[in-house]
Amino acid sequence: MNPTPDSIAEAAGEIRRRIASAGGDPEQVSIVAVTKNFPAGVAAAAYDAGLRILGENYAGELIDKAGALADRDPAWHYLGAIQTNKVARLAPVTDCFEGVSRLKEAAAIARQRPGAGVMIQVDFTGRPERGGVAPSEVAELVGAVQQLGLDVRGLMTVAPEEPSAARAAFRKVSEIARDLGLKERSMGMTDDLEIAIEEGATMVRIGRALFGSRT
Repeated sequence: MNPTPDSIAEAAGEIRRRIASAGGDPEQVSIVAVTKNFPAGVAAAAYDAGLRILGENYAGELIDKAGALADRDPAWHYLGAIQTNKVARLAPVTDCFEGVSRLKEAAAIARQRPGAGVMIQVDFTGRPERGGVAPSEVAELVGAVQQLGLDVRGLMTVAPEEPSAARAAFRKVSEIARDLGLKERSMGMTDDLEIAIEEGATMVRIGRALFGSRT
């Protein structure tokens, strides 16, 4: 059975309690509801439950769901790897590209949607499929992307699974963001939310804790 607006609202309340217990302000930490692999009806239910930022990992899913939810108009965050040949279709409906890790990707976004919101992905996993740029290269990439006229809202990361490594990664992202004067730190998911909040997350990306296991 798919989750309903009531069940999602209840789950979102629990997420906010977890944020508060970790020392965060639930009014200041944004929840990105990740609807990957769920039907458009679940995305609509999330919006109806009060979650206004929806995240997708696959271009086709985001484009299709944006069309299905055009009457609701959530803020769509694209969380997946950015393929430049798909940017033209994504750009009109994507509020923020969270996974920018190459100047080539940013240039494609700037051509299709000048001034678009983006986040730079920082890599701590060493896994090529995760994407991201090394911490030492973030400042240079941020400056280059800003020169393209894009709105660099902050940094995002997918942390290593080991808790102490995750904490170190989140702490480093917050440090870099502060040094560069960037507002947003998109970090933390269902299993490492508390650590991310303790280390300064302003945005958490939540799927399973809101919607249950994906098929």
